[in-house]
Amino acid sequence: MISNREEVTQLILSAKVRKGIKWGAVADVVGLSKEWTTAACLGQMTFDKEQAEKVGELFGLSDEAIAWLQVAPYKGSLPTAVPTDPLLYRWYEIVSVYGTTIKELIHEEFGDGIMSAIDFSMDINREEDPKGDRVNVVLSGKFLPYKTY
Repeated sequence: MISNREEVTQLILSAKVRKGIKWGAVADVVGLSKEWTTAACLGQMTFDKEQAEKVGELFGLSDEAIAWLQVAPYKGSLPTAVPTDPLLYRWYEIVSVYGTTIKELIHEEFGDGIMSAIDFSMDINREEDPKGDRVNVVLSGKFLPYKTY
């Protein structure tokens, strides 16, 4: 018996390692981006029935686990307020150092509002560079202005 979505995430990760599956291959099966598909497999997005069944078949999940993939998750996956994993900490560091700059430039260009994380896309790619390959991350979110009333 599965008691929560986190248990399904662990089943997926275990099967991924056991079967040697890459996230891009999962995305190909689901028919969506590797970024969204990975987030969904890690418990941060909701699969529809057809997508959940494809993921279930790929990872050998039970009907109960497939049902959990279709439940809206509790979003936010970091175990601590300040991440301790070095890669995640660098993202925290980027926001700590450049957050006010990002905010200032978005407000200057768009006005008072936010960048949506709901109407949002992300693309992560390797960028070859003779001085050492680079991580290229593109975040694209709809601008949502604050309304007056």
